[in-house]
Amino acid sequence: MTGSVAKRATGRTGSRAALGRGRLTAYKKPMASSPTRQDEARPERPDSPEFDAKALAKSLLRATPAGALATLDAQGAPFSSLVTVATDVDGSPILLLSRLAAHTGHLERDGRVSLLLARLKRGDPLAHPRLTVSGVARRLDRESEEGASARRRFLACHPKAALYADFGDFAFWRIGIADAHLNGGFARAAQLSGQELHTEIAGAEALIAAEEGALAHMNSDHGEAVSLYATVLLGAPEGAWRLTGLDPEGCDLAAGEERRRLAFARSVGTPDELRVVLVELAKEARQKLAQGEG
Repeated sequence: MTGSVAKRATGRTGSRAALGRGRLTAYKKPMASSPTRQDEARPERPDSPEFDAKALAKSLLRATPAGALATLDAQGAPFSSLVTVATDVDGSPILLLSRLAAHTGHLERDGRVSLLLARLKRGDPLAHPRLTVSGVARRLDRESEEGASARRRFLACHPKAALYADFGDFAFWRIGIADAHLNGGFARAAQLSGQELHTEIAGAEALIAAEEGALAHMNSDHGEAVSLYATVLLGAPEGAWRLTGLDPEGCDLAAGEERRRLAFARSVGTPDELRVVLVELAKEARQKLAQGEG
């Protein structure tokens, strides 16, 4: 690891240097009539140019904190249970499971799974998007670099899980996605491959190494900008919004039980590229506020 990358990987020093430049101004409450990225991206027809099945599927994958995990029991019968979910940098679902749970015993015999992620709102639940991913789950070695990364990303999304994450009977599992089925609501559906949901991370090693420090920097020093991302660009309710994950394609946000995914307009691979994109997003949010007040 070179000196410059090493500084970024150590956390706050490198991240502040990469992200500290640029003007991120104070938060103001958005006007109710202001359009949001969530509104603009909402498709009307499955065959229309506005229906971006891959983008919607990735949003569900990144911003759904719990789902129904389906496993196969010893007799080969399906078994479904509720689990909390986070994602790895490349979008692979990460689970924290106890060896005492029935589904963990199933996975130790047969790793084949499906995971249903649904964006539930008021009204008819079938009118809202949901995604079913299928693949194979495998237990991660707690002491490995992969296991440490999974732990960090999962706890950033589910901080209360720190109370039991290190208990001896708990372990992190990673689902390798083979394919997925998206139901985007009435008359909207798409079949997607695992590769289509995969976030390419080759060439983004510097960004990945700097993620933890960048998150700490943004949440501690640019909390108002983070709120702008959530409330203005994504139309989310006001709250104590924080960034929980960064990857080449976007960032994950959380406030209590609320989750949102903000996709970047272009892929980023370094802390410097990330800083530029985050500053641009803050400017975009301020422009939307100005238009709403004008």
